[in-house]
Amino acid sequence: MIATNLLPIPRTALETDIPAITKLWQETGLYRPYNPPEWDVRFALSDRNSTLMVWEDINNTIIATVMVGHDGHRGWIYYLAVAPSHQKTGLGKKLVAIGEDWLRNRGVWRMQLMVRSENSTMQDFYRHLGYRALDVTVMQKDIDIPPADR
Repeated sequence: MIATNLLPIPRTALETDIPAITKLWQETGLYRPYNPPEWDVRFALSDRNSTLMVWEDINNTIIATVMVGHDGHRGWIYYLAVAPSHQKTGLGKKLVAIGEDWLRNRGVWRMQLMVRSENSTMQDFYRHLGYRALDVTVMQKDIDIPPADR
């Protein structure tokens, strides 16, 4: 059951939320110095095919996030983060469902996400929600100057 000291629904993130979001992502192990949160937040909020939602407690402290987006074919979940003090309350599951609904309402029917290979806890979490591992290799190439170096 979701704790009662939370606001009832998430809201769309604002650029002014970036410091609090960065802190949460650091606390939950999502932060990577080569991938500046401020760039990802601004990028997600600037496109109609993506969004970042935040969940606050009654003190307006951001305690959870979920970023969703799509490429016209596949939907993606990114940056699902729940503050350690609110984990195992059902909030993560609720945010995944909200992200899925956001995509479903845009005609997206296939969901994907990436979990670091060493993060077995999150892999188990997503399996419990009906996600399955695929036999694919994710490859990456930087085609521009990284945001941190711009």
